[in-house]
Amino acid sequence: MNGSTRSPRRSGGTPPDDDAGEADVTPVGDWPASSAGTAMRFQDSYPARPDSVSAIRKALQSFARRCKVPQETVEAVALAASEAATNVVVHAYRDAEQPGQIDVAAALAADELWVIITDEGLGLRPRTDSPGLGLGLAIIAQMADGVDLVQPAAGGLELRMRFAVARSTSG
Repeated sequence: MNGSTRSPRRSGGTPPDDDAGEADVTPVGDWPASSAGTAMRFQDSYPARPDSVSAIRKALQSFARRCKVPQETVEAVALAASEAATNVVVHAYRDAEQPGQIDVAAALAADELWVIITDEGLGLRPRTDSPGLGLGLAIIAQMADGVDLVQPAAGGLELRMRFAVARSTSG
């Protein structure tokens, strides 16, 4: 994909936009139903490169809008996901010759929107030479209603973010 104008998505397609079809929104039988009666999910993989951060943000914004969550939640998801993806790009694969992968999953279930960002990189380790301010996780924690960091035994990091979605009072 060097020099390509295509999306950084590993699947090779362009990131969904607000007018795109619903190909990335799939009913999920084993998730609790949303207030709309159906659980929906998004899943994709991206190379851990800087251009993937905006593609991930746009894809999750589009997914959240299709799920009809409030604009405030769409914006919170966008900022938190951007911070999470940036952390993967900057930290997770810093010793790797080639960029690793960022796996992104999201689901609307019951009254919550879950976003999970996963990598197979170095995991959560102190870094004294960090190029950033070290505020990414603090921003994520401020934007999300719940955050969990899971370090799988095989390595890498899974960041789980939960966003409360107010149930509509209209029928």
